[in-house]
Amino acid sequence: MAAEGSIIATIVGVGILLFASKLMAELFLRFHMPMVLGELIAGMVIGPFALGAFITWPDGTSLVALTPEIRTLGEIGAIVILFMAGLELTPKEFIRGGKASFTVGVLGVVVPFFIGLLVFQAFGYDTYQSMLIATALTATSIAISIQVLNEFGKLKTPEARLIIGAAVVDDILAIAVLSVVVSIGADGDLSSISPMDVTFSILQVLGFFAAMILVAVFVMPRLLAMRIWSGKGSVEVIATASFFGAAGLAGTLGLSPIVGAFAVGMALSTATKFKQIEHFTEKIGLIFAPLFFVIIGAQVDLRSIDLNILMVSGVIVVIAILTKLAGCGLPAMLFLKDKSRGLRVGIGMISRGEVGLIVAGVGVAAGSLTNETYSTIILMVAITTVVTPIWLKAEYRRESKREGASPPTPQKSS
Repeated sequence: MAAEGSIIATIVGVGILLFASKLMAELFLRFHMPMVLGELIAGMVIGPFALGAFITWPDGTSLVALTPEIRTLGEIGAIVILFMAGLELTPKEFIRGGKASFTVGVLGVVVPFFIGLLVFQAFGYDTYQSMLIATALTATSIAISIQVLNEFGKLKTPEARLIIGAAVVDDILAIAVLSVVVSIGADGDLSSISPMDVTFSILQVLGFFAAMILVAVFVMPRLLAMRIWSGKGSVEVIATASFFGAAGLAGTLGLSPIVGAFAVGMALSTATKFKQIEHFTEKIGLIFAPLFFVIIGAQVDLRSIDLNILMVSGVIVVIAILTKLAGCGLPAMLFLKDKSRGLRVGIGMISRGEVGLIVAGVGVAAGSLTNETYSTIILMVAITTVVTPIWLKAEYRRESKREGASPPTPQKSS
């Protein structure tokens, strides 16, 4: 009976979250604001830490409880979004932008990590807590920026391609950094980790990703071109099974699952059945994309925040924004030879999203983060996730005014 109750709670929770996400998205659309922002805020409003706490079952539990099943559906949403992003970037385009993407991605990890580590050690935090906070500052939530760029029809612009490529590199390195930090342990004994160990861990992760891309590029187009796929929906199902399988493989190898989905999407961007796959993926994205964003928003708990947490969170947010603008925006300006486009790359890399939540969760599970530190990371994730779509839209609106064109408006869902 307990399992049945969990399934019912998940079904009801998903229904409420999806309805709230689209209701708020429509409201934001009326005010020419990014729909993704409305979906995020819908989660914050209707989630179990806000209005959801007052919408309960007869036994007093929330109707929108974040069950493990709902969290899993949110992770599936991120996988679908990254597969869709991969479809927009061919392997040749990815390789062509490799130098720029790699440089921007690496600096987008190195600059936030070391500045965050130094600042929070100066604030009196112990070494391990400082490293966890610094790690939370490294990764970019690519799904947020992709959705905003897609809404405004900017997904094929030079800065969008650089954001996607750099964010993938950024995410891979952030996972490598997290694995190294976790291996150090709560004692914070840096002497037990040699530079060679760190380098090997990072190269190992990068090697796994490169191998995954190569296999996907050579195998996936040939697999879908086989004549046996003649039944209705066969190509779409095989494509879906492939990117879920790659996501699972990536997770098994210690990578983020979204990296595997992205690799398969990129491999299929040149497939003969590309249009068929793209059309199908857009349809499932209509469900899973808003579900991902509303669940991210629903995880934000602002109840325990006090003045001290707000002050520390303010410092983290400033560091989070400035280090991505400097680490990603400045080199992007050099590669794109355009200050405005480079700035948009920096802005697009600001959102920390689900990766920051993962780091916070690792710290709490290990008993290494205090409630205060955990709350500051969550607040930083929430603020950067909300700031990114607003700022990106403002930049594109400013560009449109300079060019004398109509400001971009979010595209309505078909």
